[in-house]
Amino acid sequence: MTTDKPERELVVEAGPEGGLVVGPIDRLLNLARKHSLWYMLFGTACCAIELMQTGGPRTDADRFGMVFRSTPRQADVMLLAGTITYKMASRVRLLYEQMAEYRYVIAMGSCASTGGLFQGSYAVVKGGDLIVPVDVYLPGCPPRPEALVEGLMLVQQKMEREPWLKKAHGKLPQPVDPWPEGAELHR
Repeated sequence: MTTDKPERELVVEAGPEGGLVVGPIDRLLNLARKHSLWYMLFGTACCAIELMQTGGPRTDADRFGMVFRSTPRQADVMLLAGTITYKMASRVRLLYEQMAEYRYVIAMGSCASTGGLFQGSYAVVKGGDLIVPVDVYLPGCPPRPEALVEGLMLVQQKMEREPWLKKAHGKLPQPVDPWPEGAELHR
């Protein structure tokens, strides 16, 4: 039995002029974040073909609010799609650092997860988690687009449970008093 407090649900009230949503601010923010998940269009090997197919009409990740972005500054999720060599590892790390907080990583395929069939090579990284922290691992060589959509939905579930305000607490600027005591008012 868990001792966690039960989560308060969002309440939607319908009115003549529109609607009103009431609930904890974390739930409201996470709901907005969950339904606007942008993944970075970046592939290092053959899994990138499956990544591109995920945005296609057959799988249609757009219906879940998932859209690809070509720049790391606008992406929420990095997909390690394929084999990562040591030469490419510094670029992957740089792209990860350019992403805005809060960012998530999916290791797509056996090469990005463990080095795959190229594990014995001196030039291949033995897993993406040695470069960046990985949130979701997708098995397969290559994993199907449906598996990638499920992995993205797992990231959405993780977003939904996060205490956003607690994570952002130390990063938000402190409020400044516009009229400090003893300050003269300018007329």
